[in-house]
Amino acid sequence: MDPEHVLLMMLFRANSLAKGVSGIRPEIVEMLIEMINSGIAPVVPRIGSLGASGDLAPLSHMSLALLGEGECMVRYPEDSNSGAVWRRMASLEALSYAGLNPIKLQAKEGLSLINGTSQMCAYLAITLLNLERLSMGADASAACSVEAIKGSHAPFDSRIHQNRPHRGQSISAARIFQFVNDSEINESHSNCDRVQDAYCFRCAPQVHGPVIDLISETRRMLEIEINSATDNPLVFVDNDSVDIVSGGNFHGQNLALASDSIAIACHELASISERRINQILDPNWSTQNAFLAKTEGLESGYMIIQYVAAACIAELHLLANSATTSNVPVSMGKEDHVSMGATGTYRSLKSTKLLSQVLANEFICSAEAIDRIAEKPGSGVIRIVDWVRDWVRPFDGDRAMTSECEALSNDLLGGGLQAIFE
Repeated sequence: MDPEHVLLMMLFRANSLAKGVSGIRPEIVEMLIEMINSGIAPVVPRIGSLGASGDLAPLSHMSLALLGEGECMVRYPEDSNSGAVWRRMASLEALSYAGLNPIKLQAKEGLSLINGTSQMCAYLAITLLNLERLSMGADASAACSVEAIKGSHAPFDSRIHQNRPHRGQSISAARIFQFVNDSEINESHSNCDRVQDAYCFRCAPQVHGPVIDLISETRRMLEIEINSATDNPLVFVDNDSVDIVSGGNFHGQNLALASDSIAIACHELASISERRINQILDPNWSTQNAFLAKTEGLESGYMIIQYVAAACIAELHLLANSATTSNVPVSMGKEDHVSMGATGTYRSLKSTKLLSQVLANEFICSAEAIDRIAEKPGSGVIRIVDWVRDWVRPFDGDRAMTSECEALSNDLLGGGLQAIFE
């Protein structure tokens, strides 16, 4: 696991144990917090959890470091050029660096540390933050593409969506409409004979909206999960009586199912985005040169931009297959149904990164097309195009664009688009 992901997993584990029903001493929780604050991340293999009985194998590796066993990654102070530096060392050495001593576990404490959904929660939390940014990015890229093909704004009229009042659909339509507000491009085509645009434009709110609803529901569920006691058994103290109750709060079915849905959502947002790219590059729809080349036939233009988007979608198609349905009974049949949530949540994290690349490619194509239109686009689209130009210069002939595409994709994931509207 990435050290930053491990630190988040440790934080969720500490928070779960702090509920006070896990039969563990406060100093164990305090040790986890000290390690987090000191930038000490145990070396944890990503693969090993089945998403039930908790994330047993990954959390066991995490717990080894508290005992002074195994290895850790230690975050050293940031360097002015390269940022934080991570160094791998023996756990005893890492604890000594932070002035900490290994702990000795008492009854129940080992089980409390390793029995929980913390790895799944860590991956899903990062995935959800990514998808929240990409959801807005999808609406922004759709708005830019509508302007790039001189498309109709009518599908984003609030009256349409008030009569099918799904919350996500209404939010998506409102965002797109706001981005294209005050568009000279739209005004110049008020008497255009084009009746309807393709579904990838006309139905953008109806496709993007369900993803917004999915984000909202997943956030609600995840907030409950990271603030829950998810180990087993749980210890309940009532005055002088103590009940130790065995149950199944460690089962990650909720996280696994959400991860499957998110993987599908990423595929759908990428798929509709690629269709908009196709329309921008097709002179039958965009009124631009084919592939936005300046010298048709001699230059490839942005042809390969679409190829990369299509290749990402092939990857997303594979990743959209359910991880939850991969049940493999273990422990001699005692643990006969597992969620595979750790596999699913990590897969969804990868899906968001692929989606960011497809959306970045759409932004690149739409920005180039808009730059070649005499009329001004909507006020929001102008700001979006300026943001794209911070990372990608205008087309001036065929060139290698990998670094520019990746820079835009990374800034999209990092919240750069949101920042220009805050």
